[in-house]
Amino acid sequence: MENIEKNREELLNDINISYLNSKFKGSKVTKLVAVSKKQDENKIDTAIKIGQRIFGENRVQEASQRWEERLKHIDDLELRLIGPLQTNKVKQALKLFDIIETVDREKLAKEIHLHFDNKVKTKSFFIQINTGSESQKSGILPLESDSFIQYCVNDLKLPVIGLMCIPPYDEESAMHFCLLKKIADRNQLSELSMGMSEDFKEGIKFGATSVRIGTKFFGQRTIVL
Repeated sequence: MENIEKNREELLNDINISYLNSKFKGSKVTKLVAVSKKQDENKIDTAIKIGQRIFGENRVQEASQRWEERLKHIDDLELRLIGPLQTNKVKQALKLFDIIETVDREKLAKEIHLHFDNKVKTKSFFIQINTGSESQKSGILPLESDSFIQYCVNDLKLPVIGLMCIPPYDEESAMHFCLLKKIADRNQLSELSMGMSEDFKEGIKFGATSVRIGTKFFGQRTIVL
């Protein structure tokens, strides 16, 4: 059985060391987002028991089945959507997630705007940037990022607080994190969701305010969907 408590302690220690060694150590300490998608329910209960409170999910339906009952009993959980969001799932997502990190196209932004009010659970959004301009990957292209961010913030009045990215598997993450940081800075966005199990230390070096960790937190996934 995976020792989740030990994994979490080691991760928090690594995050803290990376943060203290970065040039951003005067700002907010990087948050650990435990990626709970496709993980065994016992592992998630263990994570909650030892104090983990921020979790990331990829699918609205799966997250709803997993978290709705838990959310009734634990009021300080923070749930983030870190996977693609279909427009027909927007209403459900806005009722479930505190933060949606994957706003990635105009049609989706418009649909969110249509259903966004002070009654929904979601309070803030990240825009996903396709830093590698990969055709198979979601996200706004870097050259279109400034205009899309301004459209979401100024025209749709959405509370966009940051950016997220998933670098290409076959390239150094550093240049993608550097690019994301530059886009965020010039658009006055303070939050950066970047870095996963293999490259979270690199993400922190470039100013990540949250890192999304699955395997190094929970171990290998045990559920196949």
